Amino acid sequence: MRLSSTAVHYSAAACTDRGRKRLSNEDAFGFSVDHGVFLVCDGMGGAAAGEVASAQAVDELMRLLKDRAESAPLPEAAEQAVTAANEAIFTHAEQNPRLSGMGTTLVALLTDADRAWMLNIGDSRGYRLRGGKLEQITVDHSLVDEQVRSGRMNPAEAQRSPLRNVITRALGTQPTVTADVFPLEIAPGDLFLLCSDGLTRELSDELLESMLGLDLPLDELCGRLIGAANKAGGHDNITCLLIRAGD
Repeated sequence: MRLSSTAVHYSAAACTDRGRKRLSNEDAFGFSVDHGVFLVCDGMGGAAAGEVASAQAVDELMRLLKDRAESAPLPEAAEQAVTAANEAIFTHAEQNPRLSGMGTTLVALLTDADRAWMLNIGDSRGYRLRGGKLEQITVDHSLVDEQVRSGRMNPAEAQRSPLRNVITRALGTQPTVTADVFPLEIAPGDLFLLCSDGLTRELSDELLESMLGLDLPLDELCGRLIGAANKAGGHDNITCLLIRAGD
């Protein structure tokens, strides 16, 4: 087992809620400050399949990344873990017709000393707040976001589109999948947000920036984000995980 010998001290807190409209919560999260692993997943699929996929993804990825070899570079270990988790979820669905088509998004932050990597599959997002300015690090793998990037749709049209829930990449729905990986340098005071789209569909980036700038304990800040998303409609499950790099 490999414990992270971090030069930067990290603290973290997370919260999840089924929202005001859904009957169950298909989001899942996991984190280990000691191992530098932080994950949020948003499941999809009929019946309870989405809940199964997200929970299996978190369990597999946490196990594999916490037990990675001492000599294994973190980005390579993450790639191997994503491949293994994808195969496990895909095989599980193939063996159980009730779970056919299940999958999950993934957004993760992996830290090692003063370096970090953010990775994602799907439309769960990762942000960094630095110096009071919020930056979205990840890129959504969704049909409308791809159309916005190609100039075929503007952001306002994307918000209204009936296709905005269609994602173009997920963990477990295909035999293979590739995560986008974003190397990051860490500065003291950086605050990272990993979240499912139940948060970002309800709260604008401007509001997130304002709320994340509040001088509050991370667990209280998580609760406020969840409460604000529910007050704005709570149309989907809501999960947020906050990670702060200490001075």
